[in-house]
Amino acid sequence: MKTRFLVVALITFLSFVSAQTDKRLKGIEKQFNSVLESTKAPGFAVAIVEGDKVIYAKGFGYADYENKIPADANTLFAIGSSTKAFTSALLGMLQEDGKLSLDDSPIKHVPELRFYNDEMNNNIIIKDLMRHSTGLPRHDGSWYFFPSDSKDSLVARIQYHEPFTGVRQQWYYNNFGFLLQGVITERITGESWEKNIEDKFFKPLGMNRSKTMIDGMKNGTNTAFGYRLDDDRNIEKMDYFDIAGMSPAGSINSSVNDMSQWLKTWINKGKYGETQIIPEAYVKEAMSSKMVVSGGMPKDEMPDVQFSNYGYGWFLHSYKGHYMVEHGGNIDGFSASVALYPTDSLGIVVLTNQNGSAVPRLVRNIAADYMLGVNKTEWAKEHKEAIEKALEKKEEAKENTSVSNVKGTRPSHTLLDYTGFYENKGYGKFEIVVENDSLFTEFNGHKQYLNHFHYDTFEVLDYEEGKADTTAIGNSIKVTFTTNTTGDIDYLKTDIEQMTDAIAFKRTPNTLDVDAKTLEQYVGTYDLMGTEIKAYIKDENVLYVFVPGQPEYELIPTALHKFNFKVLEGFKIEFVETDGTIDQVKFIQPNGTFVAKKKVD
Repeated sequence: MKTRFLVVALITFLSFVSAQTDKRLKGIEKQFNSVLESTKAPGFAVAIVEGDKVIYAKGFGYADYENKIPADANTLFAIGSSTKAFTSALLGMLQEDGKLSLDDSPIKHVPELRFYNDEMNNNIIIKDLMRHSTGLPRHDGSWYFFPSDSKDSLVARIQYHEPFTGVRQQWYYNNFGFLLQGVITERITGESWEKNIEDKFFKPLGMNRSKTMIDGMKNGTNTAFGYRLDDDRNIEKMDYFDIAGMSPAGSINSSVNDMSQWLKTWINKGKYGETQIIPEAYVKEAMSSKMVVSGGMPKDEMPDVQFSNYGYGWFLHSYKGHYMVEHGGNIDGFSASVALYPTDSLGIVVLTNQNGSAVPRLVRNIAADYMLGVNKTEWAKEHKEAIEKALEKKEEAKENTSVSNVKGTRPSHTLLDYTGFYENKGYGKFEIVVENDSLFTEFNGHKQYLNHFHYDTFEVLDYEEGKADTTAIGNSIKVTFTTNTTGDIDYLKTDIEQMTDAIAFKRTPNTLDVDAKTLEQYVGTYDLMGTEIKAYIKDENVLYVFVPGQPEYELIPTALHKFNFKVLEGFKIEFVETDGTIDQVKFIQPNGTFVAKKKVD
């Protein structure tokens, strides 16, 4: 412990000396502290690299806000999607070794992979995964609400993800493309993506504190906790988010000291010291324009931002006349920016423990202004003014808005009729239950309350410590239940992917455990207008019915005397009891209800 303390103290001292001796950085810490104040961030860390030297590395604020434990240059933060450049670089190395071509179909390396349609299956190449040009929108609800530790199970969902445009027609951010890159690496190397990252980058670059899994944050030392600002702009702690099997898209946790070594490698054309870590040809290709993110002329308020493109795991922009290569990162409680200015041999990394934060952008731009010798923008002041205006408008909006639901409506069914399992093969499966006359469900281990909005539409509210988050009413995710022709709830639909139609989850009613003795009362022959229909038990207490000329149908018990056909959507059976004896059965189907009387032996 004493040795570790001395090392950290030495690094902090050297960072302080560097900041004081480099004349270009005079006054920069005042600006950094202004950002900390205006954003109300718990803390952040920043490092500046020039050529092969780290000229500045320091933490500001707190890694642990409650206990006032300072952040420093060795504090671990989640870097989120700044992970993507690592993942794509592995493929660049495999291409250099002749083990793949970036023009290969990903199906060549992941044979079970299928996309939504033949156009995608036949035309998507690995480059499309790297530059976000598959035609798929984000579909982030698939992994965020339904995480899985199995990369293969996540890959299986892709087949059901609807595109919004054709292949290479439009750039659109998609995390699943980076999952696939990680899986391709695993299939070719025979090692996990996590081990590849550690062996190919962390170890040779001396990134000794960096981790590929959330356990590194949970169980490590000098790690930051994540925070957000609540509606009243109070700092609120957040749980760590385990990205699980989607790790190639954004699971790395690192410090600015470690990330400085990554920056050095890219600044120096893939070399770290005398060792070529990433192929030079790939470095140039990855930092070159591959897809246009957005077009148009420069805006009046940002005349120096003259293009917005994407390479391989990197966004490409201009910044005050300088070529900038950057990728941000956002994951629950953390934000990041990793930026390169290749023609200036400059790299800047900013990591913060604030959710959806402006800190990385502001601190990065302040550092760039000082290092590039351009006219300095008062970034902290501009941000503070923008926040004040936004808060004023928010208050005005509160006074002039109300919940846009239709008042006085009720659900079309009893709450019990909405219960059951709901599944979409491209997303996942969840259950809705009734507790204390209310509907509840659970996503990723977090309990949710379904608050009635209007008609058959409900909104999903966080539920903690026995209370629903009523402050979110009117602004939460909405779900709408639909009814089939026989009057049953058949689907739940929700607009969690804005670029496609509502995502539909098919309902399977909850089933009951019915013993053999109970089932026996339904066994017998029933007369339906001269046609004999038989009900019988087989396969260890499973009830079947048989209609002449049709296959036998397995029945699924859903309530007292009620069953659904296992393989027929919208068909169900209800046995009728009179004076304690089953004497009829109703066949309820889309074209009507038919009653058959039980024959007495």
